Amino acid sequence: MRIPIPDEILPADRLGRVHFIGIGGAGLSAIARIMARSGVEVSGSDDQDTPFLPALRELGVTCHLGYSADHVAGADTVVVTTAAREDNVEVAEARRLGLRVLPRSAGLAATMAGRRVLAVAGTHGKTTTTGLLTSALLAAGSDPTYAVGGVLTATGRNADAGTDDLFVAEADESDGAFLVYRPHAAIVTNVEADHLDNWGTEEAYHAAFDEFAATIDRAGFLVCCVDDPGAAALAATARDAGLEVITAGEGEGCDVRITDLVLDGTTSTSRITRDGVELGQLRLRIPGRHYVLDAAAALATGLRLGFAFHDLTDGLAAFTGTGRRMELKGEAAGVRVYDSYAHHHVEIAGDLQAARAVAGDGRLVVAFQPHLVSRTRIFGEQMGRALGAADEVVVLDVYLAREEADPAVTGALVADAVPLPAERVQLVPDFDAVPAELVRRARPGDVILTLGAGSITQLGAPILALLEERDA
Repeated sequence: MRIPIPDEILPADRLGRVHFIGIGGAGLSAIARIMARSGVEVSGSDDQDTPFLPALRELGVTCHLGYSADHVAGADTVVVTTAAREDNVEVAEARRLGLRVLPRSAGLAATMAGRRVLAVAGTHGKTTTTGLLTSALLAAGSDPTYAVGGVLTATGRNADAGTDDLFVAEADESDGAFLVYRPHAAIVTNVEADHLDNWGTEEAYHAAFDEFAATIDRAGFLVCCVDDPGAAALAATARDAGLEVITAGEGEGCDVRITDLVLDGTTSTSRITRDGVELGQLRLRIPGRHYVLDAAAALATGLRLGFAFHDLTDGLAAFTGTGRRMELKGEAAGVRVYDSYAHHHVEIAGDLQAARAVAGDGRLVVAFQPHLVSRTRIFGEQMGRALGAADEVVVLDVYLAREEADPAVTGALVADAVPLPAERVQLVPDFDAVPAELVRRARPGDVILTLGAGSITQLGAPILALLEERDA
């Protein structure tokens, strides 16, 4: 559902009682937590009991399961998830009552009033980079407010209200939300076409990032991971417009440069230079080159803010990830099971590269659930090709999310494009049959990796249970 952004976004303490429609999602639950921790009276509803709700209930937030017009009673402001359907009864009741109705972006912007916002944007890597920056700042003695699109394993939360003036926020481009925040500074990890159901064309998508850079405070700065061509182009445009731009990456011309990178299973080490001067070593406890690039961007931001290198790198070294980003779900029968949010072909390629290092001498057995009809229609063939880096592949049907089904767009578009022998690729439309198919294919020493932004994240426990049964 598209809710218009008001011309004036009031600070959270002027919104009265706030009710969240879709409070169980990563985005709205983060906003609700920050508001509740800041003294705002908060309630919410969702159609499912998500992992984000217990922490809200601990704060005294009433979280209804299911939607009812009665839940809106007593609210002054309603914040609505983009995933809400047009016929949602709570939205209809809020409009009937003449309440203030805000989209997610305006709700988050309301919590930013009076703070220096550090916005983390990009097609891929936003959640991890937001978590890395938060971890680095906390280790350096800051106490920022933060809102992340996943649960930080170190804190068990996806958001909190801090005591200083910094606000680290994941800035989502999918629906244009990132154009609302007016940050002091920003990170852009990469820019590669996605969410074309909203933007229409690749050109419009890239132009949105140019517009985002133009919203940054002229006294602030932009950090770009310029190993990515889209981010490099954005850096050049922003610099031409007079904005301070800091580049990060492995290239020789980067302001903050990664050298001597060594990937070793679930860890990595590298050397960091700034403006040609070596600062020291960066160690990470998360696998993959793409995460090292994310960490370099977070480090560049912290350094520009005046924090000490070794304090920042201590925080980065302590970072163990966020939920659904190469998250270890467990091990049974000699098989490790990981889950990751990758749903774009570039993300798939990055996570499979990292998972290959984790698997070592074992094989990589991957299940992928395409997310959104529009994305699968446009990128399904590229997703399939990226999955060819695995040893065994199981493809689920499309997770519909906010779109209607299209009989011409199914998981077969992905499965048919996987460049592996037919016996190593299987389309499994029956969701409940996927765990058994994965376990049938897995051997001791292998890694099973579930990929996708939808319900596939629920499969870790049943996969592990079947592996334990096989080992009994």
